[in-house]
Amino acid sequence: MATRKIMIFDTTLRDGEQVPGAKLNAKQKLEIALQLEKLGVDVIEAGFPCSSPGDSQAVKNVAKEVKKSIVAGLARAVREDIDICWESVREAESPRIHVFLGSSDIHVQKKLRMDREKAMNLAVESVKYAKSYCSDVEYSTEDASRTDFEYLCRVIEAVIKVGATTINVPDTVGYATPDEFGDLIIRLREGVPALDKVTLSVHCHNDLGLAVANSVAAIRNGAQQVECTVNGIGERAGNASLEEIVMTLRTRPTVFQAHTDINTKEIYRTSRMVSRLMNIPVQPNKAIVGSNAFAHSSGIHQDGILKDRRTYEIMKPEDVGIKEHTMVLTARSGRAAVRHKMKELGFDLEKEIFERVFQRFINVADRKKEITAKDLSSIVEVEISKVPETYNFLGMQIMSGNQTTPLSSVQLKKGDEILTDAAIGNGPVDATYRCIERLVGHQGKLLDYDLKAITTGKDALGEAMVRVEIEGRIYSGLGTSPDVIEASARAYLNAFNRYFANNV
Repeated sequence: MATRKIMIFDTTLRDGEQVPGAKLNAKQKLEIALQLEKLGVDVIEAGFPCSSPGDSQAVKNVAKEVKKSIVAGLARAVREDIDICWESVREAESPRIHVFLGSSDIHVQKKLRMDREKAMNLAVESVKYAKSYCSDVEYSTEDASRTDFEYLCRVIEAVIKVGATTINVPDTVGYATPDEFGDLIIRLREGVPALDKVTLSVHCHNDLGLAVANSVAAIRNGAQQVECTVNGIGERAGNASLEEIVMTLRTRPTVFQAHTDINTKEIYRTSRMVSRLMNIPVQPNKAIVGSNAFAHSSGIHQDGILKDRRTYEIMKPEDVGIKEHTMVLTARSGRAAVRHKMKELGFDLEKEIFERVFQRFINVADRKKEITAKDLSSIVEVEISKVPETYNFLGMQIMSGNQTTPLSSVQLKKGDEILTDAAIGNGPVDATYRCIERLVGHQGKLLDYDLKAITTGKDALGEAMVRVEIEGRIYSGLGTSPDVIEASARAYLNAFNRYFANNV
């Protein structure tokens, strides 16, 4: 059965990076961009170049290295923005300038301080100016789902007339419902005949948890491009999830009669990379890529799965790149065994990084009887995502109980200097964090603290993730250990090391 191609426009590096504490450096952006290219996305929105010189350079790096995907940069309807955007993407094999401007009355009148006609004229002039640089120009009618329909049609018609090649219809604040949004796409296609000559795109936010539902409703009613992010990350409640949209189309071809060119076997690897580099955990029950997505604990479910996996699974975990590993490593395992198992998990490390990972593996294995694949993956991911360590964690001692004031003593290393101090707190973690602050000489405000067991059993490896405000900016930290207090300490110190790395 012939199906139509849906373009996947990935905005993980732009909209996804707008999550507080998820800031990526240029190297990390490029790493994700190259994985997105391997995943097979059609368009990579690499950033918002005018937001900072650093982001402009990061977009330039992506534009130089990515060969198969279109590389887009975002710009406001401002000439200076468009100039910077073009300078950032111009070296790409396939560059795109993405211009946006509010179209709803609340955006036009309250945010832009304009009337409708002035806003439309600005949209037209901006597209014409972008078109003088680049043949591929996308225009977004920001807050389209709350825009007067007649005015929305006029704006779209006007920007197509001056050269826009893609028209994006965003549900910017996640206000629409699937029936409404699907109907909007139908009405636009009927009301603006010129849409037949360009690509019709949608960009849905998840404020009501309807981003994916709205996106697939739009696809079913004629949208040709969908804008989304890996793991559904993004500002506020996030964006439409790439993996959910792709696997919905793949699993229900007769319903949508549409397909993507995504290499689904790279989905899980991409999800883990984005989670690791942005320090944003994936919820266990997240569709497609969550740790429980293909897990079965009910006896009835297990019986059905053993007889035929189709009884309780509508897709294979292998289809999205998830492989179950039953390997067991212990402290007696040598370097060759550890390296072999890491290669099976997709990690091929340089000698220096491997030695760091191996020493951390031995440290954990001495306290844990068995090291599972998930344990090893976590150890590797923590080590390879480390920033330069101004302070190294050496050890700690805790005195705590329900009838004593918790006391924590922490030992750190800075250069050749060994630093030791102690502090009390409301609990062992609080005492440890106070002690770390005394040792590094800076105060932090803990905004988020997440602690989970990566594996099962009493000796499970604990993973701590924190978001810390230090001198007005937010930094993420990650730490693992069989000891949850140590994992918490390593995560907090990791956040401070990120602060020092950015303020040298």
